[in-house]
Amino acid sequence: MKTFIRVVELWVPDRTRTRLEFGGALCSDEFAEFRALSENTLFAYGEGLPGKAWASGHPIVLTEFANSYFKRTDEAKEAGLTCGVALPVFAGEFLTAVLVLFCGDDARHVGAIELWHNDLSVSHEMGLVDGYYGTADMFEFNSRHTKFPSGFGLPGRTWKAGMPLIIKDLHNSKVFLRWEEASEIGINCGVGIPYRTSAEETWVMTLLSAQATPIAQRFEIWVPNADRSALVFQSGDCSKGTDLDALYAAKTLGKGDGSIGGAWATGMPALCENLQHDQSIAAALARAAGMNQMVALPVIEKAELKAVLAWYL
Repeated sequence: MKTFIRVVELWVPDRTRTRLEFGGALCSDEFAEFRALSENTLFAYGEGLPGKAWASGHPIVLTEFANSYFKRTDEAKEAGLTCGVALPVFAGEFLTAVLVLFCGDDARHVGAIELWHNDLSVSHEMGLVDGYYGTADMFEFNSRHTKFPSGFGLPGRTWKAGMPLIIKDLHNSKVFLRWEEASEIGINCGVGIPYRTSAEETWVMTLLSAQATPIAQRFEIWVPNADRSALVFQSGDCSKGTDLDALYAAKTLGKGDGSIGGAWATGMPALCENLQHDQSIAAALARAAGMNQMVALPVIEKAELKAVLAWYL
């Protein structure tokens, strides 16, 4: 089974904090050459996809590498990578890291990664900036002509909550306003990630996962408890139908506990290439379900952790 995201990279400030250096990757052996190139690459502020996300202060979707600011165009094309998404993580005004997701292209590539934006000084609705849809052409057309008020649809609900959200069983979910088009092409789970860059501006990244080419086998959202002494499970979705609420009942993760607790402790995304190396209860339960790798993305606003979004491969 091919996943919708083919390569995940982490870019972190170097010792001078003036450039970004390679901080790890999740990918299969077929992308070994592309990974080797990345390991020896540096990006200045505003340079390449990671540097551009750093400078802009919000996520970026780049659907065409040719004739763009993208630096590894030939190597990406050779590896079959056709789209890049960069998610910068800031603690206040200071960058902690940039997470970059690469998608491939083939005839059965279904799913979507979208970037939505609202500027309250211009509109009270959220519109699509850009997105990558694989082969879902009609769904893409409809999405480009749809706008969401606060509290409506996945982008609008994420915007209103100011928190990451997971909507599962989209074909049965009337809160996902594009559910009919989504169910026709097999998209069954949606994840929204908010970025509030000012009082006026909000960006929302949405990951729409299909059964044939899933973005992840499992999504989880962990949030600090009332006294911020531990992370508790808030919501999730598992492609294997596991009842995650029951699985994690009364279980917590401490600061620094595995990849998820580590994302809280450092304010940086964590990539776990082998869940055997993660001693947390979350990793143990994912391993038991046959999962091997994890991405943990901290969602931070005003230098305070709001949640950690984890997804398992």
